[in-house]
Amino acid sequence: MSLPDNLADDNGPAIEVTGLECGYEGKAVLKDVTFAVARGEIFFVIGGSGCGKSTLLRHLVGLHAPAKGTVKFLGCSFTNADTAGRRAMLKTFGLLYQGGALWSSLTLRENVALPLEEYTTLTPREIQEISALKLAQVGLRGFEDYYPAEISGGMKKRAGLARALALDPAIVFFDEPSAGLDPITSRKLDELVKHIRDTFGTTIVVVSHELASIFDLADRVIMLDRAQQGIIAEGRPRVLLEESGDPRVREFLSRGEK
Repeated sequence: MSLPDNLADDNGPAIEVTGLECGYEGKAVLKDVTFAVARGEIFFVIGGSGCGKSTLLRHLVGLHAPAKGTVKFLGCSFTNADTAGRRAMLKTFGLLYQGGALWSSLTLRENVALPLEEYTTLTPREIQEISALKLAQVGLRGFEDYYPAEISGGMKKRAGLARALALDPAIVFFDEPSAGLDPITSRKLDELVKHIRDTFGTTIVVVSHELASIFDLADRVIMLDRAQQGIIAEGRPRVLLEESGDPRVREFLSRGEK
């Protein structure tokens, strides 16, 4: 599926965030957050518990409106867009929620079909075929008619990813994708994420504190800090581990070392 004409700009980053202030009920959690994500990059938002990682994600994808600042997708302002513009941009990115967020009363095929029914004019037969294809892409061929309660936690994450990929988005956001998974299942999910980027050129943004995923997948990271209410480091994770002058950064990235 092609991007809307006004979002087909091939120049510049996939995501631009400028001066973003995020919070709830008038209380700021993050201030003056500025960064960019290159097209085709696997980009991680990292940091300890309570630093604002998931808060930032919710403001990026429009679940909450920022108090200040702007978010651009593919060169177009999401923050300042009108209703039609925002709806067009919503089709350019997918979101995998922490728990998969599948509807328990729907089969996996029906869950994946939801964004296709909402944002396209495809026929029911076409939607069924695409839903089956997306499930196959994440290793769930043959499970189309299963319900979420009938599959494992890792399979639920894969089904949620299939739904996030339903509209062939240019960008996919992941909220703590490894949460609740054993190390082997987590590693397989990481491999799938990398495969999607390498195969389709998808830009990937991951919110995570899992070191294995950070070092195995991330092209680049930003690290948030609760006390500073913003970004305290940006770069390649191994370079930050070896060269950062901030003890908070080195401590976070060296947690697995003995």
